[in-house]
Amino acid sequence: MSSVTADSKLPARPAAPTSGGGDTIPMRRMLAFMAMVFGMFMAILDIQIVSASLAEIQAGLSASTDEIAWVQTAYLIAEVVMIPLSGFLARMMSTRILFTLAAAGFTLSSALCATATNIDQMIFYRAIQGFIGGGMIPSVFAAAFTIFPPSKRAVVSPMIGLVATLAPTIGPTVGGYLSHALSWHWLFLVNVPFGILVTLAVWNLVDFDKPEWSLFSKFDWFGLLGMAAFLGSLEYVLEEGPLDDWFESKTIVVMSVILVVGAGLFLYRAFTAKEPIVDLTAFTNRNFAFGSLFSFIMGVGLYGLTYLYPVYLGRIRGYDSLMIGETMFVSGLAMFFTAPLSGKLSSKLDPRVMMAMGFSAFGLGTWLMSGLTHDWDFYELLIPQLLRGFGLMMAMVPINNIALGTLPPQKMKGASGLYNLTRNLGGAVGLAIINTMINDRTVLHYDRLAERVRWGSQIAEDRLNDMASSFNAAGLDGANVALKQMSGLIHREASVMAFSDVFVMLTGLFVALCFLTVMIRRPSASVKVDAH
Repeated sequence: MSSVTADSKLPARPAAPTSGGGDTIPMRRMLAFMAMVFGMFMAILDIQIVSASLAEIQAGLSASTDEIAWVQTAYLIAEVVMIPLSGFLARMMSTRILFTLAAAGFTLSSALCATATNIDQMIFYRAIQGFIGGGMIPSVFAAAFTIFPPSKRAVVSPMIGLVATLAPTIGPTVGGYLSHALSWHWLFLVNVPFGILVTLAVWNLVDFDKPEWSLFSKFDWFGLLGMAAFLGSLEYVLEEGPLDDWFESKTIVVMSVILVVGAGLFLYRAFTAKEPIVDLTAFTNRNFAFGSLFSFIMGVGLYGLTYLYPVYLGRIRGYDSLMIGETMFVSGLAMFFTAPLSGKLSSKLDPRVMMAMGFSAFGLGTWLMSGLTHDWDFYELLIPQLLRGFGLMMAMVPINNIALGTLPPQKMKGASGLYNLTRNLGGAVGLAIINTMINDRTVLHYDRLAERVRWGSQIAEDRLNDMASSFNAAGLDGANVALKQMSGLIHREASVMAFSDVFVMLTGLFVALCFLTVMIRRPSASVKVDAH
């Protein structure tokens, strides 16, 4: 393995035609990378494309509300284990073999999901799909920062940043269209033709590295066991905690104990094994450590808002999955058009300035959403969504460059898995906090509103009498129906106020990130790049 040093003070040395280290990138290598990017897009998209149409899947499989939630939970638990593991597997098997197996396995498991006839089959197939698909995501980030020179990162980094943020955002739109126009089976079948193409393209085009099969004999099975117990239990606790009132549930308590024991075993093996399955030494790089922290919080914003908007539109506005997708498509368009701008600015602006701009735009968007009311529609949500899309792309590109752009090539594969893991864990932690806040604040606001709408309040009594008269005229039990209607209105307003509280919390989070950017060291002009 050789390296090329890019230094702005020295004239660039011409690269060998086959090295890929110069400014000219072979077309074969670019096509190979684009195939990998599309595979990553499929894996990330599959989370949200399914979440938008769970009701249709539930009806088709005759599943209960508790059972259908596991269609997502099984995928996320399996994926979160594979993402950090993929770094070791890529070193052992090579990027070509790992990505080909991951793409082929993801395609096959997608087809199996479409053939599921009961909820148990669906959960099992989704777990396989999540585990195998998780191997594609970090491989793309690692490839982007090892096979391309720094001069090309203004093109490559926005590409992977766009995919990582756009796929979750347009998921509800794509899922809504497919489930309405065809059936829920096509949420999975749509992956099959594209998955076959990605598999064939990667196998025939990728030649970035060579396998190190000798690593198989050094595989740390105890480390894998600890990591699976730690991350799998953590994902379960974060997913189910808000629904089961956290530690009031015996299952949550048991999974928390497994989490702690698994974390202890994983960390012990990570620091003592000759070849740990996850190399944590990347965190000694200050920029990688802070970049991972920013990625974690961006995961809160990315997945949190991708969750909040549909919940508001469905619960308060009564939208179906198709209408939700059409309303949320604005953020995707903003990201798409911001991507080339962020790429150009990344080579001209201090990355810390770009990050501050992105965080500020994101925070402004969530602050505008704090004024939410029950009748907000597409046009009221337009500006906040545009700011969200702009902010995500402006922040994600420099974060990727900061976190991964200064690492040595030999650490890139493992670090890429850790970096992507932080974003996913940020999303899981964010959703747990958001759901807990919505539940708790809704109860709080309901109690406060109910105190004002009670007997003895002239305004409340007049409103109830008017409602009762209207229902009596329709031949209904006016008094009882009016009370139920009033209770529903109070609950709706309490929910809206809870949503506003969450948006205020997110605003504070991203304002804090603006100040944290000063902790980042600006990457030096000299960067080591792997050249094969």
